[in-house]
Amino acid sequence: MSTELNQKIYVAGHRGMAGSAIVRNLQAKGFTNIVTRTHAQLDLTNQAQVKAFFEQEKPDQVYLAAAKVGGIYANNTFPAEFIYQNLMMEANVIHQAFETGVKRLLFLGSSCIYPKLAPQPMAENALLTGTLESTNEPYAIAKIAGIKLCESYNRQYGQSHGIDYRSVMPTNLYGPGDNYHPENSHVIPALIRRFHEAKVSNAPEVLIWGTGTPKREFLYVDDMAAASVFVMGLSKDIYDQHTEPMQSHINVGFGADVTIAELANAVANATGYAGRIGFDISKPDGSPRKWINSSRINRLGWQAKVDLEAGLKLAYADFLKTHSDTLLGRAS
Repeated sequence: MSTELNQKIYVAGHRGMAGSAIVRNLQAKGFTNIVTRTHAQLDLTNQAQVKAFFEQEKPDQVYLAAAKVGGIYANNTFPAEFIYQNLMMEANVIHQAFETGVKRLLFLGSSCIYPKLAPQPMAENALLTGTLESTNEPYAIAKIAGIKLCESYNRQYGQSHGIDYRSVMPTNLYGPGDNYHPENSHVIPALIRRFHEAKVSNAPEVLIWGTGTPKREFLYVDDMAAASVFVMGLSKDIYDQHTEPMQSHINVGFGADVTIAELANAVANATGYAGRIGFDISKPDGSPRKWINSSRINRLGWQAKVDLEAGLKLAYADFLKTHSDTLLGRAS
């Protein structure tokens, strides 16, 4: 891939946690021609709007980080929205990228694409080998479709049109720009908010959903962004040597996982909460374990740098900066 710093790069979802981290990484590397649009300016579920945007801008590269995301509660409550919006966004962007001659595209997936009971750690070849976790199946189906869209366009048009569309599958992300909504957020931002508010109100206990025994892997979002730009920058020969035409995605993880109970204690330490931690076993646990095998990207030369303790401190600092009203004990 050409590394010319003036290439026009469209980052879809630049206001989200993943997209904003990719923009930061590209800017730090000296890329100067980054194109973005807010949702108000461009609705990616609207085919006509996406078509007009690509015909006007004609980017050289695309990072597809836009997605409707949320935790267990949100996925259970809004399954139709999760599958429809994610399918429409990725189909519109990938197809219009092809139609307007975009040669390089990177699609961001999620580790929930793997079966609920996949062997741990989950390697890329575990895809489509078993039943998905029911709580986020609609989102997972949409993300699997995104991988297969990229692969299908490569298989049909790779040689004739010179396109090279790639996918990365990050593990659970956290860090600056996260969503701290009390009901619709993922586990780390939800815990950061709850422990912070418990500290402010001097609450004697924080109750965590589930048993605390499931294990999860977490990756600081700027590590994910570095991995995304790294994968996009690999030569086609190198990428093809480490992937297969119908199994072309690359896992991006930290390399180790923790129990939810261990995570809760780590978040309590990061936020300075000194009360008790309890567990509501009437609430769902989700998958028993989600730990991805990152050996493929490690062999290619990338490794995560930010450990959980350091990352949680950075994430809490971001929360304090962006949610100053909660410092006064008010819900944002």
